[in-house]
Amino acid sequence: MTDMLVAAIGSGSLVGFTLGLLGGGGSILATPLLLYVVGVTSPHVAIGTGALAVAVNAAANFANHAMKGHVRWRCGLVFSVFGVAGAFGGSTLGKAIDGSKLLLLFGLVMIVVGVLMLRKRPVAVETLVRKDDLATCALTAAVAVATGAASGFFGIGGGFLIVPALMFATGMPMIDAIGTSLMAVTAFGLATAFNYALSGLVDWPLAGEFILGGVIGGVIGTIASTWLCTYKNVLNRIFAGVIFVVAAYVIYRSLGALGA
Repeated sequence: MTDMLVAAIGSGSLVGFTLGLLGGGGSILATPLLLYVVGVTSPHVAIGTGALAVAVNAAANFANHAMKGHVRWRCGLVFSVFGVAGAFGGSTLGKAIDGSKLLLLFGLVMIVVGVLMLRKRPVAVETLVRKDDLATCALTAAVAVATGAASGFFGIGGGFLIVPALMFATGMPMIDAIGTSLMAVTAFGLATAFNYALSGLVDWPLAGEFILGGVIGGVIGTIASTWLCTYKNVLNRIFAGVIFVVAAYVIYRSLGALGA
C-alpha cells in the first residue's frame, strides 16, 4: 500500500475509533487529518471529502440507534429537511471563503468543541416532550436551519450543536436526541458533500479509503467503550486536550498562510 493510502485508512480509523469510544466529537478531526496527515493540499477538498466520510459514519451509527428505538422520526425528519437547506447555504458560503481564512475559523470552532467536551454531560433523564404542534415544528425548523448552516459552513457533523438544539426545540430526552441527531448529521454531511462535489471539491477514492478506516476504527472503538465505560470522563478530557493541540496547530498554520 502507498503511504497516502495507509495515512487515509489510519486517519479514518482514528476518527471512527474516537466516535465509537466516546460517541461524538471525533469528526472534528477529519479535516485536520486529511490536510496535515494524509496530505490533501486544498482546505476545501479536505472539507468536502471529510463531510462525505462523516455522513457515512453517522449513517452507520444512526442505524444502530434506530434499531434500539432511540429515534424520534417526525422531529428528526423536520430537523433534517430544514437543516439541509441551512447546510447547503452554509457550505456554499464556505466554498466562497479563502481556504486559509476558513481554516482559521475552523480552528476557533475546534476550541469551542474542546471546551464543550470538558463539560460533564447531563444525566439522560426523561423530560416533558412538547406537543407536535405548529409552534414546536416552527421552532424545530428555525433551529435546524441555523445548526445546518454551521455544519455546512465548516464541513463538520455538528452533533455537539444538534443534540442540545433538538432537546431545546422538542424537549426530547438526551438519548433520543443523540439517536435523532445522527439522522441530521447524515443529511447535513451529504448535503455539504454534494455541494462541494458540484464544484469538484470531493476526492472520491480518498473518501472511500477514509470511510473504510472509519468502519474499522468504529468497530474497535465500540468494543473498547464497553471496557472503558467507567473512564469516559477521563477519556473526554484527554480527547479535549488533543482537540486543543490540533486547534492550535490549525490556527498557527492558517495564520502563517495568511502572512500574519
